[in-house]
Amino acid sequence: MFKKILIANRGEIACRVAATARRMGIKTVAVYSEADANAKHVAVCDEAVLIGPAPAKESYLRGDKIIAVALATGAQAIHPGYGFLSENAEFADACAEAGLVFIGPPASAMRAMGSKSAAKSLMEKAKVPLVPGYHGDEQDADFLQKEADRIGYPVLLKASAGGGGKGMRVVENTAAFKDALASCKREAISSFGDDKVLAEKYLQRPRHIEIQVFADTLGNCIYLFERDCSVQRRHQKVLEEAPAPNMTAERRAAMGDAAVAAAKAVGYVGAGTVEFIANQDGSFYFMEMNTRLQVEHPVTEMVTGTDLVEWQLRVAAGEPLPKKQDELKITGHAIEARIYAENPEKGFLPSIGTLRHLETPDAVNFELGGIPNLPSAVRIDSGVREGDAISPFYDPMIAKLIVWGADRKQALARMAQALAQYQIVGLATNIAFLKRLVEGDAFANADLDTGLIERNQEALFPPARSVPAAAVALAAVALVEEEKEQSAAQSGTNRADPWGQALGWRMNTAYARKLSFSDEHGKNYQPQLSYLHQGWLLAMEGIEAHVGLMSQQGVDLSIKLGETSVHGTVRRDGELFHVFTGGGHYALAYNDPMAHAGEAEAEGGRLTAPMPGKVVAVLAKAGQQVKKGEALVIMEAMKMEHTITAPHDGLVDEILYAIGDQVTDGAPLLAFKTA
Repeated sequence: MFKKILIANRGEIACRVAATARRMGIKTVAVYSEADANAKHVAVCDEAVLIGPAPAKESYLRGDKIIAVALATGAQAIHPGYGFLSENAEFADACAEAGLVFIGPPASAMRAMGSKSAAKSLMEKAKVPLVPGYHGDEQDADFLQKEADRIGYPVLLKASAGGGGKGMRVVENTAAFKDALASCKREAISSFGDDKVLAEKYLQRPRHIEIQVFADTLGNCIYLFERDCSVQRRHQKVLEEAPAPNMTAERRAAMGDAAVAAAKAVGYVGAGTVEFIANQDGSFYFMEMNTRLQVEHPVTEMVTGTDLVEWQLRVAAGEPLPKKQDELKITGHAIEARIYAENPEKGFLPSIGTLRHLETPDAVNFELGGIPNLPSAVRIDSGVREGDAISPFYDPMIAKLIVWGADRKQALARMAQALAQYQIVGLATNIAFLKRLVEGDAFANADLDTGLIERNQEALFPPARSVPAAAVALAAVALVEEEKEQSAAQSGTNRADPWGQALGWRMNTAYARKLSFSDEHGKNYQPQLSYLHQGWLLAMEGIEAHVGLMSQQGVDLSIKLGETSVHGTVRRDGELFHVFTGGGHYALAYNDPMAHAGEAEAEGGRLTAPMPGKVVAVLAKAGQQVKKGEALVIMEAMKMEHTITAPHDGLVDEILYAIGDQVTDGAPLLAFKTA
C-alpha cells in the first residue's frame, strides 16, 4: 500500500479522500491555489503546496505543476478526485511517465469513454442498448440540423467531451436548432476545450439511473447496484438516492450486467459509473460512462457498507477487489442532497460570499473519521467551514448532505429534518428549495423523471408568504437584547443609571416602541413593543401577546409568545436579521430610524451583471429596438452560460462591454430605454 499520496483537487472531495487515507495510515499532500490558501482541504492534509493563481487553468488544471509537487514531496500516487484532471488521459499518461500511480482508470479507457460519440460506437459493438441519434464526427451545422430533423424533435444536443450538465441543450424544433447549437458549442469549448457535439432523441419523462462499477487489475469487475439521479436542474443533479425506487431485481441485474459489459469493453480499472437513461416502462439506454468517482458515491457507500475511496486505493496498489459480486447486498435506503450557494428563485444563479454563520445537523463527518462500515442516520461531506468564502472561481457546492434510513420513507423523513436544521447566513442557498423538493408529493411518491422540477414549478416555487409572527418576535427580542447588552457595555461602571441603558425604563409609564422590519419581498412588519417589568407586550397585525425571554445561548433564543414556546436562532448580519425557526429561514431587514439611507442608487435604465463573469456573446446593437424577453447579452460564470434579456420592450441605447470582457457583480452591461 502507498505511504503517501497527493490529492489533485480541492473542496469536499479532497477532504473526503484525505479522511480515508488518514484512516488507512497514508500521508497526504494537498495542492492549492492562491484563492484556497486558507481552505479546509489544506488544513486536513499532512502537507500543502501552492501551485498557482486562483483560475483553475493556472492551478488545479496544471498537471505539470502537480506532478512536480508529487515528486518533490515523495508522493507515490495521485488521486484526482472528480472534475479538474480526473478524466484527463494526458495527465494519466504523464503520471505514469513520471513513475507515479494515477488512482483511476487507464488512459486508454478514459480516451475510449471520454468522447461520447466514440463511446457509443464501442457500446454498440458490446451490445449495450443505445438511444437513437447521431454520434459521428461531422460537425457542419447544416448537416447536424438534417440529422436532428431525421431523428425527430425534441432533440438533445450534448458536448461530446462533456459532463456535469455543461454543453447540453434541448431543441424543440428545427427553427431553434442553430441558435441552440451555437450556444452549446460555446459552452463546450469553454468547459472542455472541444466544441464537438452529438445529437440524440430527447426521451419524454426519462429517468436517470446509473450503475456503480468497480474493476481491478486482475480481471475482476463487479457492480455495486444503482443510484437514481433523475432530479436535476439545468441537467445537473440535485438529489440522488440508492437504491432506485421501484427497481425490480430483474431490471437491476440487466442494468448491472450491461454496465459491467461496458466497463470490460474498454479494459476498465478502478471506480466508474455507467449512466443510463431509462423509460418509465423499464427500457434503458446507455448514455455515458464517467471514468472517475462520482459526486454521489456516498449513497452507494451508505447502502452497501463500503468505502469506495479505500477500494480505489487498494485497486490502484494492485490488490484485488475487496468483495465479489455475490458478497454485496443493499441495506436500507440513502438519499443525498447537494447544498449549493445558489438562488433557485433566480434561475439557480450561483451565489458568492462568506459563510458568516454555519450550523449543521448532528452527523457523522468523514473528515473527522466517520466509520464507513456502519450506516449512520446523517452524514455530511463538506469542504468549507464557518468563515470560509464561496468564490466565483470554482463550483459553488457548500456540502453534500446524506441520510440513511431502514427504508425510503424513513430516509425521506430524516432528510427533511436534517435540511430544517441546516443554517447558513452570508449567501443565498438552495436549502429551502431542497426541503420543498423532498417534502413535495412528486419526490415523496417516487414520481421521478428528469423533468420533475419543471413539472412541479408551482409547488416548488410557491408565492411569497408572510413571515410568521413568531419569527418577527424572535427578531424583535434579539434586537432589543442586543441593544441592552451594548448599552450596558457602554455605560461601564455607571450601571445604576437607568437613563444610560437601553432597558426601556420610563418614569410613571410604560415605554411603547414601534419597530420596522422588511422581508426580502419588500413587505413591511411593524411590531410594537411595550416594555414591561418582565418582558414585553407585542402588538402586530391584530396580534397582541405577552413576550418573555426564556433563555439565550449566543444566537439561540427561546421565548414565550403568549402561551406558546418558540425556539429559534437569530443571526444578525449588518441590518439583516436571519431567523431560523420551525424549519424555516426568514431574512428580515431592520429599518433603523437613526440610520441614514445610502445616497448611491443604481443608475436607472442599465441592465446589470447578476454575478462576476465573462461576456461571451453580445446579441444586440446600440440603437436596436427589442422586445421583452429578447436575449441581449450572454455571460459565462462558474462554467455556465447566463442570458441577460430585455425586461420590457425598448431601445438598446449603448453596449458597455465587448465579447471576452470580464465584469464584476452588478456591473452595468448596457444602457436600455423602455418603450
